[in-house]
Formats: sequence, C-alpha cells, structure tokens
Amino acid sequence: MKYAMTWTSRLGGSGEDNEKAMKRALELFSKWQPPAGTTFHQFVGRLDGEGGFAIVETDNSTELLTETMKFAPFNSFQIHPVVDMADWAQAAQQGIDFRASID
Repeated sequence: MKYAMTWTSRLGGSGEDNEKAMKRALELFSKWQPPAGTTFHQFVGRLDGEGGFAIVETDNSTELLTETMKFAPFNSFQIHPVVDMADWAQAAQQGIDFRASID
C-alpha cells in the first residue's frame, strides 16, 4: 500500500534549543535507513525548512509507525493511505455510475 507522509518540525524552544534539536535530528537521520520492504518513491524537504513530504510504499504499516517513532521528539507526522490516480479515477467513475443507476 502507498502512503503520503508529511512532517513538520517540533520547534518551540529558544533559537539555541531549536538548533540543538535540529543538530540531533540530523545526526539520527544520517544513521537511519529505510527498512527492507519499504520504498520511498519521493522524499523531499520543504524550502522553508520546517518539514517535508514522502510517498512511501510498504505492505507493513507497522514499519511506518516504528520509523516515525524514531523521530517523534523532533517531528510531528501525518500519514494518509493513498492510491494511484488512475485507480482513484476508476473508483470515482464507479461511484458516479452507481448514483446514476438509482432513480
């Protein structure tokens, strides 16, 4: 299954506190590897430096929980299950067809 993941940095301390937190988060990230069986199709950071986005594919959603918990003190995550647009459009058309068949 594919997931759209967003994260924002948990900033809230002083500039010095935030800098220390970012330094630690980058230190952890430099050692992190995605788990086997999980594919990051896109992994991008926001230009404002306050978060990023990823399209992730895995058959084990627990891996996403495990991986995001490694960075939970530094980032707030949102993860949404998604489908490819062609599949989405097909499902939308089936919904339209169903509603049109009911008088």
